Amino acid sequence: MIARRALFLVNPKASRAETGLDAVIKTLTDGGVEPVRPLNDDVDTLIRRHAAAVECVIIGGGDGTLNRAAPALMETGLPLGILPLGTANDLARTLELPTDPVAAAQVIVDGRMRAIDLGEVNGRPFFNVASLGMSVDLAKSLDGGTKKRWGRFGYMLAALRLVRRLERFTAEIRIDDGRVIRGKSIQIAVGNGRFYGGGMTIAEDAAPDDGMLDVYSIEVDHWMWLALMYPSFRAGRHGRWDEVHAFRCRSVEIRTRRPRDVNTDGEVTTHTPARFRVLPKAVRVFSPPLDPRPAPPVGG
Repeated sequence: MIARRALFLVNPKASRAETGLDAVIKTLTDGGVEPVRPLNDDVDTLIRRHAAAVECVIIGGGDGTLNRAAPALMETGLPLGILPLGTANDLARTLELPTDPVAAAQVIVDGRMRAIDLGEVNGRPFFNVASLGMSVDLAKSLDGGTKKRWGRFGYMLAALRLVRRLERFTAEIRIDDGRVIRGKSIQIAVGNGRFYGGGMTIAEDAAPDDGMLDVYSIEVDHWMWLALMYPSFRAGRHGRWDEVHAFRCRSVEIRTRRPRDVNTDGEVTTHTPARFRVLPKAVRVFSPPLDPRPAPPVGG
């Protein structure tokens, strides 16, 4: 057995931060992984500070915590192990990681790695999705207490409060193949992974290592449309609706009449004008064996 030193970072505010960490650490140490637990600091700083002394990074938290670690993971080249302790855990779901933290720790012990893409907007990397419009209001309305108390249902409750006051905005979308789409949207999303927003699917055939971005713009004028479209968004088939522009590209630019905030993996980090591109195979993650069978329907 080859011993590996791992920088072990757990977000204490994650919704499942207290879940079985003793058992997680035992699984790691029994498997030859030596966790190094530093004093609290932001994950980006800690990864850079300890990069020369460890062979991988293990992060316990949700998608927001992973998002904040992305720049340092790219810079250092350290592989990432994920303990899904957050609310939505969309990246873990995309990678088909076990929801049980101890089982997820065993995936790290097994040592199988997969190189995945990152998306980037205005120089800011993201794992799952970047978006503007309704999703930004949703991200701003979700506090840690709501997520900790209600879990993924918190997303649904917050969305139900927001959906009745839809705000349309004028946007121009310039795609790398020369196409230009202009219209009034309530939300534009640019996806790198497969899942986002607590289990929504960016596109039914999206993958985190396909070298592409999946983009959609919702152009409706009443919240009832969203109720009708909801099953399609869960399954990633929303592009079949005439009211949704959906396409795949490697880069895209979005401009709006006035600057609008952009949310990356649940955190508001930049604003329009927004330039997006895919960063192929930018990060290595510990992953279970790829299942050759089609993925089951979301929520099934």
